[in-house]
Amino acid sequence: MKKLLSVMTLVTMMLLAPAALAKSPAKARAKIDRMAKNTLAELFEKSEKAKALYDKAVAYAVFDNLKLSLFISGGGGAGVAVDKGSGARIYMKMGTAGLNIGLGGQKYQVIFLFQDASTFKDFVEKGWQAGAEANAVAGKSGANAGASFIKGVAVYQITDAGLMLQVDISGTKYWKAKKLNRR
Repeated sequence: MKKLLSVMTLVTMMLLAPAALAKSPAKARAKIDRMAKNTLAELFEKSEKAKALYDKAVAYAVFDNLKLSLFISGGGGAGVAVDKGSGARIYMKMGTAGLNIGLGGQKYQVIFLFQDASTFKDFVEKGWQAGAEANAVAGKSGANAGASFIKGVAVYQITDAGLMLQVDISGTKYWKAKKLNRR
């Protein structure tokens, strides 16, 4: 099973790689920064409680993702993790894989809000393998109900269907993008 997930993630990343490699690192960073700014603005427009958590957070990360599925699913994307105190920006990649019964694709953004520096540092330095602990709550009212940090992190997802709080992000890995972090 792990091998299948790894293969699917690799295939998805290979499909997404040409677009990422076509840009210079500076242009790619600028595009990611614009996406993060626009995504945060959309999140705050949809959820006052998300804005309140953001104000309490010491750091945040925003990712733009594409997920494809045909009995097995895989996806990938890029984003930025930002320490609100220092303003330091760490550019990252993500990959996801799984099994499902379906066919299609989905473009979405994921926003992480970090309650403390230790949780943020673990996310950035050690990479992060998402677990099955997150619960999906769909719709605008769901996003505002009970918005809080869980184990130091609040996770939001914005899709065409709306906003979700504590989404199911199991099977997703996040890591530093070496090329994008070189100056």
